[in-house]
Amino acid sequence: MFTRSRATLARAGSHLSRNRLRVAFVVVILLSAAAVAVASSNSLSTASAEAVPDAPPTGNHTVVTESGRAGTITAYAPDGEVRYYNNTRTKYFDIDPVAGEPLTVEYTATDTIHTAGPTCSEPPCALNVIERVNLSTGDVDVLYERYDHKETAGEWHDADRINETHVVVADIVADQVFVVNTETEIVEWLWDAQSEFPLEGGGGYPGDWAHINDVEYIDSGEMAGRIMVSLRNQDQVVFLDRQAGLLEDWTLGAEDEYDIQYEQHNPDYIPESRGGPAVVVADSENGRVQEFQREDGAWTRTWEWADDRMQWPRDVDRLPNGNTLVTDTHGNRVMEIDDAGEIVWQVESTLPYDAERLETGAESAGGHSARELGLESRTESEGDDGGEVLGVDPLAVLGEHIRSILPHRIYNALLFATPVWMGPSEFAAVAIGLLTGLLWAGLEVRWQLRDAGIGFRLPVYREGD
Repeated sequence: MFTRSRATLARAGSHLSRNRLRVAFVVVILLSAAAVAVASSNSLSTASAEAVPDAPPTGNHTVVTESGRAGTITAYAPDGEVRYYNNTRTKYFDIDPVAGEPLTVEYTATDTIHTAGPTCSEPPCALNVIERVNLSTGDVDVLYERYDHKETAGEWHDADRINETHVVVADIVADQVFVVNTETEIVEWLWDAQSEFPLEGGGGYPGDWAHINDVEYIDSGEMAGRIMVSLRNQDQVVFLDRQAGLLEDWTLGAEDEYDIQYEQHNPDYIPESRGGPAVVVADSENGRVQEFQREDGAWTRTWEWADDRMQWPRDVDRLPNGNTLVTDTHGNRVMEIDDAGEIVWQVESTLPYDAERLETGAESAGGHSARELGLESRTESEGDDGGEVLGVDPLAVLGEHIRSILPHRIYNALLFATPVWMGPSEFAAVAIGLLTGLLWAGLEVRWQLRDAGIGFRLPVYREGD
């Protein structure tokens, strides 16, 4: 009788312990869900012109493009209010001012085609365009367009004007750089990356192999007339001569040499007249922006900048005032950094690709080199408040730990695939919720088997057991 009572009490105690664990599991999952829900409710949106946040005032117009889940182009007036907005195209990429027309810009954009037809036999396909828009009137003109057979790696991320009739295009689709006369639509010069680089390298041929994401026609200095090109998947910035081809001695970076640069975007050339030759570049997968100076026939890093929020920058421009304009795609912001490395202007944006400060020349056209300006470098560990925030927020601590152990490329892929409001804290909340749910499910299975009298023995045990 006494033994039976003890067994009954043990079962009751076991069920009580199980119920306590279940309550704890529910509480943890609900708290994780609440943290994610709060983040989603505060989500940044650029779904309409009305939803786009205003920017702080500046002395100039600022134009920002987005190419993530929604393609947008937004122009801010000097007072910070939205002056122009368009989300007609699927994706918008590099943008440049038009010389002599202060509020007119040109850009590359891509439309995804989902329906089979004369220009798309196997959807999805792409329509790539070079367009010009007057930000005052809203008038948009298509300067050149081409239909391409695929959507993935089927874009033109950049086109740079050579003169009134010719532009040079970064063609990701065919791993090429070409010069086209936009009046006659005749391609007058073409360089194929496959003629200079091994197909075994890069991003895997014939898929997204080179990912040529930027071109720049150099119009002054020692390299005048040459074309600078960014081969993202080869981790290299190269220089082309339209007669001699690849200028190997001028190549910046090397494939898989990630300490130099890792899948960079949007390098800008600074000529001798402004302290160069130098190249300022967004070192995307390393989560920093940096500058290299050309000296004694080699490239030397002379400046770098990052903070605890920077994640996958894809554009950096040196402004005439010595400040630096940075587009931080997964940091969801565009910002201006002064000569001491402090952020003096910032606007939120969902997955921005490129930013242009008008009335200052195209990209870094009016900016001087970091060496000439004496710019101070800054790394993530030198952030002003990153440690303070992490010290009081457990989710942020865990989220930063997740970010630190995941390869940078994997973490960026997660950010690109998840909602824009997902960050380190939200990833931590989701991880906690999922792990708690899996643990709970495993314990429930074990309890059910135990109650049914089903047990398991280890496959290895001592003789005599």
